[in-house]
Parts: sequence; C-alpha cells; structure tokens
Amino acid sequence: MASDSRGRVIVRDGPWGFVFLLAYIGAAVYFVSASGGSFWAVILGLLQAIVWPAYVVYHVLVLIGA
Repeated sequence: MASDSRGRVIVRDGPWGFVFLLAYIGAAVYFVSASGGSFWAVILGLLQAIVWPAYVVYHVLVLIGA
C-alpha cells in the first residue's frame, strides 16, 4: 500500500468573509451617504469603503505617536 504524500487542507474562513462583507457594506453606506451624490463622488465613496481600514490604522498610529 503506497502512502499518499499530499496533505489535506481544510479552510474554515467562511464566517470571517461574511463579517468582512458586512463591514464593507456598512462602510459603503457611510461613505456614499457622506458624498455629494454625484456619480464620481459615489465612486470615490465606494473606493474609500475598500480602504477604510488603512485610514483607521493611520489615525491610530498618529494618536499613539508612532
């Protein structure tokens, strides 16, 4: 009986994907509602919703003086 050298990988990240989706939707609603309402302002709001964690990290680093 030959042994199979391939390993088995089980990924259980499904619940975190749902949490990140909810965070994106919430950020998109916030940034789009804060925009001026024009087409490009809405597009900018959607792009900001993608990168909002970078804003948070930047401001936390500024607050701690790093």
